[in-house]
Amino acid sequence: MTHSEAHTLIWTGSYTADSGGHGAGIGAVSANTDGTLTWRGTAAKADSPSFVAVHRQLPMVYAVGENATTVQAYRRRGEFGLEAVGRPWPAGEAACHVTVDPRGKFLIVACWGDGQVLLYELTDDGGITRRLPASPSSDPHRDDRSSRAHASLVLADGRIMTTDLGHDLLRVWNRVPATGLALDHEVVLPKDSGPRHLVQHSDGTVFVVSEYSIEVFAARAASSSGKFELVGQGPATSGGAKDGDSAAEIALSSDGRFAYIGVRGSNRISVLEVTASAEGSLLTPVRDFSSGGDWPRHHLVHGEWLHVAHERSHDITTFRLDSQTGLPQGPIDRLVAGSPTALIVAS
Repeated sequence: MTHSEAHTLIWTGSYTADSGGHGAGIGAVSANTDGTLTWRGTAAKADSPSFVAVHRQLPMVYAVGENATTVQAYRRRGEFGLEAVGRPWPAGEAACHVTVDPRGKFLIVACWGDGQVLLYELTDDGGITRRLPASPSSDPHRDDRSSRAHASLVLADGRIMTTDLGHDLLRVWNRVPATGLALDHEVVLPKDSGPRHLVQHSDGTVFVVSEYSIEVFAARAASSSGKFELVGQGPATSGGAKDGDSAAEIALSSDGRFAYIGVRGSNRISVLEVTASAEGSLLTPVRDFSSGGDWPRHHLVHGEWLHVAHERSHDITTFRLDSQTGLPQGPIDRLVAGSPTALIVAS
């Protein structure tokens, strides 16, 4: 992490004027040891960098331009500045998520607008050098719906899992250096569930939150075949879905004992407990809390703190997490920020 004894640096994605938002680009925020946040400034002006990812070995940051249909590399400059490296690379329609390979070899960009999943190879100094599209999805429910790729995750075994909330699919890929992504297998979720974001527990279980059905799914690789199978399905909240709700982010506590799911519309954070089973970990809702703002699009668990980015009330609220119960206490702080859409710790 990039930090001093007093603070840790967090990058913020945002919607800007090109998407009807009030952000200015990629923001820089200091997370202080007492849980409060301090706005440092705009690290790089950009059009709707709605999601941001960091290189683990190099001072490089990557951001999608959602409305511009691009992905851009940046290099750290000074305390919190970012300088564009090379030209913006073309992505797909409504490019909404970017992931960096932990070894720093490639990026994965998911595009909500046209369903594309794109791999970008990286140079040794972190620049983007090549764009390789993956094979398109087809609707397993045979309803001719539009593909809506939304997120990606590099799994512990090196494979890549992506979500497609239009086709209700989890897609598992192998990276082939010469050609990009080769499909390994798919996991079909219930129709109209809308798998959105995902996280992998230390025991190998992948938890997926569904935007439309407001549920959480657990998937685990079979020991015999290595193929992921659904091992659990349940509600993402203790209070149930409400009219106009759509689930957003899922994040695990630092010790892996709890999960936190944001629900837009009713503006809640749901706390779920991770419970062990013979098939792998499952999630059980514990309690729902007000997120402290309007439209909790993304949130970050950072040690004992939970920071929630509210796209429509233009703020980031902070809660203290109880280490025993996992429940949020507060909010203890509110930072004004224009249309925040992502919170990513600098590394």
